[in-house]
Amino acid sequence: MIKLVASDLDGTLLQGGAQELTPRAIELIHQLTQKGIYFVSASGRQYDNQCRVFEKIKDEISFIAENGSICVHQGEVISRATIDDELASRILEEIKKQNHFEVVVSREDTCFIEDHDPAFVNHIVNVMQNTTQIVDDITKVEGPILKIAICNMTDGPHIIDKYLKHLQDMFGDEIKVVTSGNLWIDFIAPGANKGTALKTLLELLHVRPEECMAFGDQYNDVEMLQLVGTSYSMSNAAPGIAYYSTYVTDSVEDVLEDLIQEIDE
Repeated sequence: MIKLVASDLDGTLLQGGAQELTPRAIELIHQLTQKGIYFVSASGRQYDNQCRVFEKIKDEISFIAENGSICVHQGEVISRATIDDELASRILEEIKKQNHFEVVVSREDTCFIEDHDPAFVNHIVNVMQNTTQIVDDITKVEGPILKIAICNMTDGPHIIDKYLKHLQDMFGDEIKVVTSGNLWIDFIAPGANKGTALKTLLELLHVRPEECMAFGDQYNDVEMLQLVGTSYSMSNAAPGIAYYSTYVTDSVEDVLEDLIQEIDE
């Protein structure tokens, strides 16, 4: 029997660039929690941002934020991982050699960006509605840093894929470097990922991995998909993600509705 459901947001529960959950999604998740099934939002997004996305039901669910660097259950942080200051400094210095990428540095209380590209600033501040501070020099941000993310909003996946390989070759022995959507590359705190954060939560809740269901679409979801007993990759997921999942689906909501019907039978 499924006792916990975990889902990625962008490209998974949120489709087509959506920034708000559908009323149907909110109702289905609420129904699950009312039936005693835990629900976990597992995203690369910051915790504050996810609380806004799930505003109507935020007190009913748990959160894995910043790709697993922080996990929050019932308002309490149950796990946290950070990037070493010296490593973060080297990563940021390398990124700043390029002029193709905007950078987000995430701390637990806020994220930091520079004010170079109005479209990027608008996306972070007004579209995603992140808790944000704009700084003159991103390399001067003080830690502890949970995550570093870079974005190219104009040239798309081609330049992302090429630069990803370069960054993995340079830093891959020290930190996990993965795509997070078609426009983003994330540096995830060493030892942290959505799977490790979820494992910590499962131990707290006394739930076994085989009693869990998870949904994802990118390489920052792989460890979570591998951990659980029943996993779904999205039909529009990054190439190869289906290899790590039990099933493929077009809609998280459809699967949740089927799960609720099974419980009710």
